Amino acid sequence: MTTFATILSRLLRADPGRPLVTFYDHASGERTELSVATYANWVAKTASLLVEEHDLERGQVARIDLPTHWLGPVWLGAAWTVGLRVVLDDEGPEPDLVLTGPEGLPRWAPLAGDAVVIASALHPLGLRFTDPLPVGVHDFGADVWSQPDAFVPYDPPGPDDAALGDLTQQQVWETAAGGSLLTDGGRLLSSANPASPSGFPCLTEPLVRDGSVVLVAHPDPDRVGATYDAERATARA
Repeated sequence: MTTFATILSRLLRADPGRPLVTFYDHASGERTELSVATYANWVAKTASLLVEEHDLERGQVARIDLPTHWLGPVWLGAAWTVGLRVVLDDEGPEPDLVLTGPEGLPRWAPLAGDAVVIASALHPLGLRFTDPLPVGVHDFGADVWSQPDAFVPYDPPGPDDAALGDLTQQQVWETAAGGSLLTDGGRLLSSANPASPSGFPCLTEPLVRDGSVVLVAHPDPDRVGATYDAERATARA
C-alpha cells in the first residue's frame, strides 16, 4: 500500500464490479454509483486529459475546489495517478492546475492565463456546461469523453512523491490504514466532502480497507436513515 495506483490495481483484481463510490444529492434527487471498474475508467480518462491535453507532470500542484460530489474522488485519483501534489485549501503553493465547479468560476477563471483551469458543471454523468465558459477555462464535460479508457503514466509517481498537502503517497495510505471510520470491507455513509482537508479520509479509508463510500450532499435529516439502510451501510461519518 504505497501508491494510489497499487491500491486501485488491487481493488480491480479483487472485484471490479462491486460498488465503490455512491453519490446522493438529497436536494436534487440525483443518485450516481461508480463500481470499482467504472471509477478506474473515470480516473484513467481524467488522468489522460491532464497529461495528454494539458501537459501536467509529476510533482506539479493541483488545487481541487469542489463541493461534496462523486467527481471529488475521481479528481483525487487522477491527480495521484499522474503524481500531482493535491492541495485542498488556500495554504498551499500556487497551483499549476485548478479543478473546480460552477461556484468556483468567479474566483479561478482569472487565473486561467497562469494555470490550467478545468471546470465541471456537476451535472449527472459529468455532462458539459450549457453556457459558454470564461475565456481560458476548460470544460471537463466536453473534453473528458474523448480520452481513452486506460492510462499508464510514462513517469509514474512513487511512494515518496508528494500527494496531499505535506503527505507523500505512502503516508496517505499509511494514515488511512490506521484510521477508524470503518472496518475492513465496510460501507461508509458520509456527508463529508472528500475534496476537503478534513473529509479526504472518507475516501482514502474505504479504498485502503477494501470498502466503499456513500457520499451524501445536502443531507436531509429525514432521509439520511433511509439512505443508510437502502445502501446497506455499515458505518457513518
